[in-house]
Amino acid sequence: MTSANPIRPSADWIVLKFGGTSVSQRARWDAIGERIRERRAEGVRVLVVVSALSGTTNALQALADSRADAYSRANRAQTIAQRHREFALGLGLDPLTCIGPLLDELAALAQDPRTSLATDCEAALAWEAELLALGERLSSQLGQVYLSANGLPIALCDARQWLRAMPLPNQTGWAQRLSASCALDADSAWRARFAEQGEVLITQGFMAADSAGATTILGRGGSDTSAAYFGALLGARRVEIWTDVPGMFSANPRAVKQARLLTRLDYEEAQEIATTGAKVLHPRCIQPCRLAGVPLWIRDTENPHMAGTVIDATAAPVLGVKAISSRRGIVLVSMESIGMWQQVG
Repeated sequence: MTSANPIRPSADWIVLKFGGTSVSQRARWDAIGERIRERRAEGVRVLVVVSALSGTTNALQALADSRADAYSRANRAQTIAQRHREFALGLGLDPLTCIGPLLDELAALAQDPRTSLATDCEAALAWEAELLALGERLSSQLGQVYLSANGLPIALCDARQWLRAMPLPNQTGWAQRLSASCALDADSAWRARFAEQGEVLITQGFMAADSAGATTILGRGGSDTSAAYFGALLGARRVEIWTDVPGMFSANPRAVKQARLLTRLDYEEAQEIATTGAKVLHPRCIQPCRLAGVPLWIRDTENPHMAGTVIDATAAPVLGVKAISSRRGIVLVSMESIGMWQQVG
C-alpha cells in the first residue's frame, strides 16, 4: 500500500485488538480506521485483531448446543446470517459479494452430518470449532472490505495460518479443539513471511489451527489471547486492547464510586487482578506478552485519548493495597475428621 510515511523493512509491529462492542457499529469501524492511521504515522506496521460482532459467539454456541434439533439449527443459522447481512448493508456493502460464501458455509455447517455424532467425539468437536470460528471470520471480512472501501487498503490475514495450537500433557479432546494453547516459537523467517502479507493487516481473534491445519478455538476471551500471541510472536512494540472501559481500576467502578484508574501495572499485578475478578482483560493474554517482554495497553474505544492502563515490566511498586477484586459463585467446602491426618481424601 502507498503511504506518506514509507515503512522501513525492519519496522516494528503494533497489534490492535478490538472486541465485539468495538466492531458492531459503523462509527466504531470508522474509529478503528483512525487508530490505524495514527499508528501508521508512528512508522510501524499494524495488525488488527477483531472479535465477532457482539453476541455472535453466544448465538453460534447456542446453535452448536441445539445439534439434535435440525429445525432449531436452521432457524438459528438464518438469524445469525440475517444480522450480518443487515450489518453489511449498514456499512454500505453488498452482503452477497462481501460475505456470501461465509454465510453459505454457515448454512452448510448447520446441516452438517457431524451434528448427529456424540458431542465428545473428535469429528463433532471439529465441527463445533469450525462453526464457532465463523463469527470472527465474518467480522474480519466485513472490516477488511469496509476499511478498504474507505481509503485504507488493508489485507485480510487468516489467523489459522500463523497461530499453531500445541497439545498439552493430559489434555482432553475438548480442550485440544475448543480451548487450545499456542506455541510461541516464531523465528526471523516466520516474521519475514508474515510481513510479506502487507503493512496493515486484519485477522481473527479466538481461533488457530492444529499441526494438521484443522481449526481450533482458544476458548472464551480468546481474542485477547490471540492478540497477545501475535504480539509475542512478532516481538511487537506493544499490544493495545481496545474495549468499552478505560482500563483496570482499583475496584469495580460500578460498585465502588471512589475506584481509581490504575494507569500502570506490572505483569504479575495485572495477572492477579484479572484472575481474581476483573473482566476487562482475559487472564490468559498476559503470559505471552510477559514472556516476550511486550507491553499491553488497555484503551477505551469511545475515549481514545484517555490514559488507560499500561502493563509492562517497568511499573514501580507502590506500598499498600493497589486493587481489590471479587468473584461470586465460589463455594469453599472444608472437611475434617478424626484420623484424617495426612490421609488422602
